[in-house]
Amino acid sequence: MIAWTDYQAGEHRIECPSCGRGGRDKTAGLTIEYGGEAVLHCFRCSHVEYHRPERGAVPRVPSIKPVRATERKHQTLSDWGRAFWRDCQSLGGVALQYLHSRRCAIPPQDGDLRWHPVVKHPTGYTGPALVALVSDILTNEPLSLHRTWVTPTGKADLNTPRLPLANHALKGGCIRLWPNEAVTYGLGIAEGIETALSLAHGYQPVWATIDAGHMARFPVLAGIDSLVIAQDQDHAGMSAASTCARRWVVAGREVLLTRQAANDLNDVLLEAEA
Repeated sequence: MIAWTDYQAGEHRIECPSCGRGGRDKTAGLTIEYGGEAVLHCFRCSHVEYHRPERGAVPRVPSIKPVRATERKHQTLSDWGRAFWRDCQSLGGVALQYLHSRRCAIPPQDGDLRWHPVVKHPTGYTGPALVALVSDILTNEPLSLHRTWVTPTGKADLNTPRLPLANHALKGGCIRLWPNEAVTYGLGIAEGIETALSLAHGYQPVWATIDAGHMARFPVLAGIDSLVIAQDQDHAGMSAASTCARRWVVAGREVLLTRQAANDLNDVLLEAEA
């Protein structure tokens, strides 16, 4: 059940009411218009709901795509996004404290993870955030920015502390936590940044695929003979990892998949410290 009136006008990421698994699982995009009208779309299961103040929630079948009266989506990173990325800093301050609190390995400075001390959230909240460059897996073209609002000990107290830039394409993109030059024989991938940086304690270089859908579509890369997949231990994560692994095996590449009792490798590290 979505508490539609709890959200201010703007873009939000929330747990899907259809396939959501609680906690940090926020696969649904929620757009609230200033008049109160709203639309929700899950990027994993394609669940769609509309909300109108006078009618309430109206669920729609997944095969029907909502028509959104928004500006045209950028196919590459906008000029504003490029300027903001240049304004971001190498990892330090609150961002570094956050990564240490999550027991993450720290990526090299020439990777695509930075931070900014003052980033505005659609809710109006302003604070420090990790900022990751999302670039095309095959062409390296910048596509978007992925922001995670953080504190020294965890994510900021927001319904959606992780958000990509609005109206920017993500399809075919990933977060290169290690630069291309570091990827020679093998590569490790995971859905989330924190999970990838947990894998990095035992295997480098690593990239983040952002979500299960992007992992499932992760292409075979020329010159890379080995792929290590840090799979999330849930249905969507295991299915995506399996789909990706089959593609690489069919191409004659070596593939290793992690298995753990917890949902992901970062959960394993945090539970070990508890």
